[in-house]
Amino acid sequence: MPLSDADIFARVQRGDQELFGQLVTRYADRFLRVAASKLGNRTAAEDVVQEAFLAAFAARESYDPRFAVSTWLWTILLNLCRTRWKQQQKRPWDHPVASPDTLSVPLPQPDTPALSRLIAEEESEQLHALLNELPEPQADALRLRFFGGLKFEEIATATECTLSGAKRRVKTGLQKLSGRLHALERTANLQASLTEEHE
Repeated sequence: MPLSDADIFARVQRGDQELFGQLVTRYADRFLRVAASKLGNRTAAEDVVQEAFLAAFAARESYDPRFAVSTWLWTILLNLCRTRWKQQQKRPWDHPVASPDTLSVPLPQPDTPALSRLIAEEESEQLHALLNELPEPQADALRLRFFGGLKFEEIATATECTLSGAKRRVKTGLQKLSGRLHALERTANLQASLTEEHE
């Protein structure tokens, strides 16, 4: 039977430091998906994920066991992502970020569940651009929910809000994304109709 996160971390704190690699294996993929969505740059995301694990390992003695190890790790990652994101905004030429004008992924067809498709295509530039249009708390809640697979309770703790607040952020974020996608689809359909009329 696999060790729980808490068991692994307790043993790491007692000196069995190699066990920390199991936590890295458990969380690396989800961390990378969330960071890549937040930063829009896979290389930067990989750097932040590595930095998050290094920071967690360095702070292992200060970990408070009253909180879940997973929530603690996600909080570290999210804080580092926010810091890197702010740095990117100050030096955009160092970290190219997708914008709505440079979408490489075609807009979903009207008969496709647009939002579900975008969420399935986690690395799509369109999804990254649309998430960046949302207020940061809503965008981060969506990333943690759909790319990180966190429960609402974990999102609340990682983002320092209430449980109802976490649910509201996800719901409102999804509503805004859906509305924006519908608007983009209408624009695309209108442009297609005008093109056909002129042919």
